[in-house]
Amino acid sequence: MQDAKDLKEYRGQCQQALDNEFLRQTLDKFAVAYRAGRDKAFEGMDLEKLIREVAASKEFDPSSLRKLFFEFKAKAEADGVHVHWAKDADEANRIICQIADDSGSTKVIKAKSMTAEETLLNHALEDAGIEVTETDLGEWIIQLRHEGPSHMVMPAIHLSRFQVEELFTDVTGKQQSPDIEQLVKVARRELRQKFLEADIGVTGANFAVAETGTIGLVTNEGNARLASTLPRVHVALIGLDKLLPTLHDALRILKVLPRNATGQLITSYVTWISGANTCPVNPDGKKEIHFVFLDNGRTELAADPLFSKVLSCVRCGACANVCPVYRMVGGHKMGHIYIGAIGLILTYFFHGTDKAKNLAHNCINCEACRDICAAGIDLPRMIKEVQVRIMDELGHPAPAVLMSKVLKNRKLFHRLLRTAKWAQKPVTAKDGFLRHLPMIFFKEHDFKALPAIAAKPFRDLWPEIAPQVPEPRLRVALFSGCVQDFVYPEQMQAAVELFAANQVAMSFPMGQNCCGLPVQMMGEKEASLSITRENIKAFSGEECDYIVTLCASCASHLKHSYPKLLAEYPEMDEEVRRFSAKVIDFSSFVHDVLKVEPEQFESRGESVTYHAPCHLCRGLDVHEAPRKLMEISGLEYRPSAEEEVCCGFGGTYSAKFPELSKELLNNKLANAEASGASTLLTDCPGCIMQIRGGFKAKGSKVQVNHMAEALAGNLKKKQ
Repeated sequence: MQDAKDLKEYRGQCQQALDNEFLRQTLDKFAVAYRAGRDKAFEGMDLEKLIREVAASKEFDPSSLRKLFFEFKAKAEADGVHVHWAKDADEANRIICQIADDSGSTKVIKAKSMTAEETLLNHALEDAGIEVTETDLGEWIIQLRHEGPSHMVMPAIHLSRFQVEELFTDVTGKQQSPDIEQLVKVARRELRQKFLEADIGVTGANFAVAETGTIGLVTNEGNARLASTLPRVHVALIGLDKLLPTLHDALRILKVLPRNATGQLITSYVTWISGANTCPVNPDGKKEIHFVFLDNGRTELAADPLFSKVLSCVRCGACANVCPVYRMVGGHKMGHIYIGAIGLILTYFFHGTDKAKNLAHNCINCEACRDICAAGIDLPRMIKEVQVRIMDELGHPAPAVLMSKVLKNRKLFHRLLRTAKWAQKPVTAKDGFLRHLPMIFFKEHDFKALPAIAAKPFRDLWPEIAPQVPEPRLRVALFSGCVQDFVYPEQMQAAVELFAANQVAMSFPMGQNCCGLPVQMMGEKEASLSITRENIKAFSGEECDYIVTLCASCASHLKHSYPKLLAEYPEMDEEVRRFSAKVIDFSSFVHDVLKVEPEQFESRGESVTYHAPCHLCRGLDVHEAPRKLMEISGLEYRPSAEEEVCCGFGGTYSAKFPELSKELLNNKLANAEASGASTLLTDCPGCIMQIRGGFKAKGSKVQVNHMAEALAGNLKKKQ
């Protein structure tokens, strides 16, 4: 079983990162600026088409990888290059150390290479008695500090100029200025002699073009060109996944890579190397070039129906740029060598379970990484699967096993909730929040108040409130999810009122259960499958045009995850697709299907701001509908900063990582208050629980409601 003590220690490390004020400010500034820069860089481009083309050019299976390798090898060797295949990191390091030994080399300069970080090449070379110097400014800084990179593109983003000033003062023995230009000059002066003395230059490669035997390097500093040209030996360490059929494929990736990485239209240098060339510092003019291709599990990945898509990654680092967790703790805590969402996956495959076990849990499932990925990789789904595999290997934690057993048994689950309604009475305040005793057991969660179980769940209210609609425009089946059924039934009641006013007939299947997302997020795949089948069965007899849910997380899970979960059950294929096709979120249904009009509402002068649930804006790609509804219904909408950034709830995530959940919530509360609105609206009961609880704990007067409550509240009353 995964060690709880080990996870607690990891949480402590994350807390240390949270306490690093400079790191927080730097990553915050970059995250905000990155979004604006990226949007501008992609203006006028068909980004979705470009992403599809990039993904298609990097669709690999084991045989296609080998075919591309041998095609590349034949072309490159015909031009005088030595091409090697390394099955793993150790073999790659041995090959490069042997090249150094055979060529009598004692000094190596390196341009930035994540693949070399993957193999720990520096350690291998130093163990062989070879002096190694990183020449990328960021990489040189972290080499001097004996650290790993904290970002794939910006390895030293976590350091201030004052820390670099102190470091350079120690290295040079002279007091240095914190002025950035002066620090760059110091680095240039210190590294210049290293370039001239080096026997071998080691680089990575962004592309390896099979049709020509050419490699391509995309950089912002001139060091890679110097490293590949000045020394008499050039070694490029290249992941097999960098292979591409044609130069056109590489140029297509070049369109998206710098834009997605840093918001640049193109980097400062794009270098293409074909064949052995002359060496300016070697007396006989001969240049020795070696391209070492690293497998290290990549062919195994290519054979996996799900994880083969990982090989489409172009290493832009954008998944870290938008990750709310990375933004708080940086790459040293949100990764091992590879960082961010892609790092959580690659760490498991390249460096093993022990290095990945805590990282996989630290995904909040906000889906920002999938939304930004230049190759369209479904990173959240893969992270969940990695979590399942790790738990299958190490053992499932008792809380996850217990929750899966409870949620699989709907009647037991509902009975426990009904029992909790009575048990909570001594600690329930008049305003519907829990107080006193529960916080003794949840001290780390004192940043938000917790709601009490409702006096009567929606399923018990339904027989009393179900409206009769004689000539309905549409028929819908309502999916409540467990929170709106047992905690916030008033949200469902508001939707019923609004739908009835628009001639919508409704049904509520009593056999429905929790959507299953909580147990899937905990790595309990079997329980998730069981719940999926149960819910599809509950709705199978419903004659309805749509299945409407007021929970964005439920909607995204029902619509997109159910077909994937049941992919191994072909006999259910038609049934699950029919079910998922009918699922729609509340705001989309009201705005896009019902097409409500301003005449149906009357303004009460309420000012509102909005929080976009992660699974609505990214999981379902719904952005405009809720904002249009606020305008249509007579509400005064006041936008707040970063409305589409996660609030920190993440279902069970807030229980596992309360420190990180708290910081995300605080950002959300501050932005909402800065808007000056009296009420925050959203489309997810989980987000309401998080944000409403946060405002309550803070003593704020800002109200938090579901969009359904706001619309029903502004409906014109019939005379």
